[in-house]
Amino acid sequence: MANVPETRYTKTFDGLHIAYQVTGEGPIDLLFNVGLISHVEAAWELAAQAQFFRRLASFSRLIRFDKRGSGLSDPVSRAATLEERMDDMRAVLDAVGSEHAVLMGISEGGAMAMLFAAVYPERTSALVLYGTGARVCRAPDYDCGFERAFAEQLGASAVEGWGRPGGRLFKILAPGAASDPRLQEGWAHYERLAASPGQFADATSMNFDIDIRSVLPTIHAPTLVVHRYDDLLFPVCHGRYLAEHIPGAKLRVLPGSDHLFCFGDADGIADEIEEFLVGARHTREPDRVLSTILFTDIVGSTQRASALGDRRWGDLLDRHDELVRRQLAHFGGREINTLGDGFVASFDGPARAVRCARTITAEVPSLDLEVRAGVHTGECEVRGNDLAGIAVHVAARVGALAPPGEVLVSSTVRDLVAGSGIRFVERGTHVLKGVPEEWRLFAVESV
Repeated sequence: MANVPETRYTKTFDGLHIAYQVTGEGPIDLLFNVGLISHVEAAWELAAQAQFFRRLASFSRLIRFDKRGSGLSDPVSRAATLEERMDDMRAVLDAVGSEHAVLMGISEGGAMAMLFAAVYPERTSALVLYGTGARVCRAPDYDCGFERAFAEQLGASAVEGWGRPGGRLFKILAPGAASDPRLQEGWAHYERLAASPGQFADATSMNFDIDIRSVLPTIHAPTLVVHRYDDLLFPVCHGRYLAEHIPGAKLRVLPGSDHLFCFGDADGIADEIEEFLVGARHTREPDRVLSTILFTDIVGSTQRASALGDRRWGDLLDRHDELVRRQLAHFGGREINTLGDGFVASFDGPARAVRCARTITAEVPSLDLEVRAGVHTGECEVRGNDLAGIAVHVAARVGALAPPGEVLVSSTVRDLVAGSGIRFVERGTHVLKGVPEEWRLFAVESV
């Protein structure tokens, strides 16, 4: 294949190899987050995809990658969580030397792009979303998308026909192209190269649990939402919801029923993206960021200090601080403050924060101490090296309610770590002092 870029590899925080390609030399870095499956090399064999990529690369430096468990990247034993997929994105941006990039999220890739934009506003110059949503299935307070049972049935049907021409999935993804035997065969071949049936099944099942509605108000990057009016996989109500809940987002609804971006009027999608990006202005340095806050607190510290005396208590506190800082470094946390008998730390992913908290509470008994911990994810105000705002207060209040040796988290954290393997036990609904509304809290059972 002529003019196909070289595939390179980079390593993630946890040591996995991620395959990526760079196309074009435009002034805008555009990180392309494709849907459920991808293969950075085989994608060029599909003429419609290749044409679309070259169009984007005509006004940008187009950066494409295979997330872990797909295409040419390292395989994984289970579907990757949103947090892990964000690590893949960050590793690729670091590898290509991109400090500020436009994030484009397609279908399943939309959730990871939106979460990344909220967590890393300083690295996100704009956000482009196509054919995606905040969640996949309907909920009592979200009247859009498939019923869960139908979605699972559709996923099972796709697995059964995986990699075979004329499968049910392709008819939903690209109804306008589904009658063309040549396109059917080309897509079937792409499926076989991009993922196995089992990999697709795992990823699909995990995606049914993702819900990032709480993240949308914290996205402050200029955002374009593009959706086709008769999209069969993600109905247009998903796009309308995103545009209504992401501050300042622009919505463009285009005619057509093909969910796949490269079929139907692909130039119409590219036109909207180019117009949005070429005229975009640089945003000011962000002063708000989505972050996961961890509060730890030594149980009964005042009584222990009184019983031990200043010197022995000081020595014990030093050992405690060393243990906590070691775990913060291991799990990628950033120390924000110490409170004498506890820590405040921030993480760019909730699963790492939960695992760090659980490790700390499990290890401090070796020092004859007990620690309680609270974790919450929310929008924080950046004040130099410090963080402030309601999210910090929520994390503190959650931590204060935790019994000795327990890690307590907000429902926001529980929702964002779907698929991570972390198990929770519900601890009921609580009123947090000084914080509006009631909050559902969960104890970490296992990590």
